[in-house]
Amino acid sequence: MNNQQMMELTTVEKSAFEELVKQCTRSGSIDPSLYVDYDVKRGLRDSNGNGVLTGLTEISDVVGTRSDNGRKVPVDGELYFQGFNVAEIIAGFGDRKYGFEETTYLLLFGKLPTEEQRKNFIHILTDLEELSGAFLRDVIMKATSTNLMNSLMKSILSLYSYDENPDDVCVPNVLRQSLQLIAKMPLISVYAYQAYRHYKLDGTLMIKNPRKDYSIAENILYMLRDDGQFTELEAKVLDICLVLHAEHGGGNNSTFTTHVVTSSGTDTYSAIAASIASLKGPKHGGANLKVQRMFADIMEHCSDWENKDEICEYLLKILDKQAFDHAGLIYGMGHAVYTLSDPRAVILKKFAKSLSEEKGMQKEFALYELVEREAGNLIMQKRQMFKPVCANVDFYSGFVYSMLGIPEELFTPIFAISRVSGWCSHRLEELVNAGKIIRPAYKYVGHHRPYYDINNRDCEQK
Repeated sequence: MNNQQMMELTTVEKSAFEELVKQCTRSGSIDPSLYVDYDVKRGLRDSNGNGVLTGLTEISDVVGTRSDNGRKVPVDGELYFQGFNVAEIIAGFGDRKYGFEETTYLLLFGKLPTEEQRKNFIHILTDLEELSGAFLRDVIMKATSTNLMNSLMKSILSLYSYDENPDDVCVPNVLRQSLQLIAKMPLISVYAYQAYRHYKLDGTLMIKNPRKDYSIAENILYMLRDDGQFTELEAKVLDICLVLHAEHGGGNNSTFTTHVVTSSGTDTYSAIAASIASLKGPKHGGANLKVQRMFADIMEHCSDWENKDEICEYLLKILDKQAFDHAGLIYGMGHAVYTLSDPRAVILKKFAKSLSEEKGMQKEFALYELVEREAGNLIMQKRQMFKPVCANVDFYSGFVYSMLGIPEELFTPIFAISRVSGWCSHRLEELVNAGKIIRPAYKYVGHHRPYYDINNRDCEQK
């Protein structure tokens, strides 16, 4: 219920609604000690914060520790796609501009493409990336949302109506649908932003068809910018961002959602829309926005960005809930798996440095480096932690997007443009292995009660 609807309620209705809120809160409250008594793995994690094993995958591996005589020892993080180290994959691109497309091929088909296979695959994607004028008019341009992730979900679900065979979950059909989604997601995202800019911000409506000779990263910049111009480094950095966000194991929230929903036998559009809904959550896909806003706050309140003592003093205020959003968190620091380093952050940092030099933003980059260098130790000391705290990929990704001139409204949709390759790979893996419907258990801790006639409920249930 929004504020306008609340204002329109009578005094009696407001009182009744407030009572419903109280009842809802009381009814949903569970004694926290019961989670310990029943050894509930809250968040599907054990008491040490490790994820509970719920499935198997060959698509990617996330490494943050090694085993030494039964002990987990922190190591520099590594990320593998289909068994290949992501750092080596990116280094192998050289001057090729289709890194994300090549990575998508690897995730879907389990092997690195030959030159001929790569060209054929890119040709298929470029053929599938177009959207009809009717879809643009009837879906994207109508009922625009202030949050583009909702626009994405609406558009993905609407594609169901444009599919002649939407419910068939055989592998050939789902692969066809997957390739179409991977190709169309960039257009849907950018067009949704253009509609939002026009209808919500009173800006010029600008819709460009993608160019067949451009990579996905190049087309995002081309369709987004009024003049359609970009540098080679800008396109390269965005392409690397797409590669790094394409996949990150089966246990992250949105990918696990893909497995859960797919296991029910539902259609591809519903499964991917559910994954987008998960990614929209600020605890998952919106973290880089928090990092950006935190740094804006640091820049505003610290006069000398090169003064380590001044920066550390303000970071301690953030940890003490005395500054920024008073949550006590230094955003972009820490990861559930990585300990000494997040390989995605390590790679992205190098490209962020190059881009900051092209954009004349070396001073801002130096501030990011300073915070990264000091924040981990401050967090460990303040929280009395023994596990190392490293910067994660969100620490630099928002900064990179800002340097690229990408509006904040598109930060999380770009994550979705990338991660849909991983989601579709996991959906196909779930279907190929024909697993059971995923159904974890919940322990009932309420009380069985006798039924009360409606005339006796006030006194009997107090």
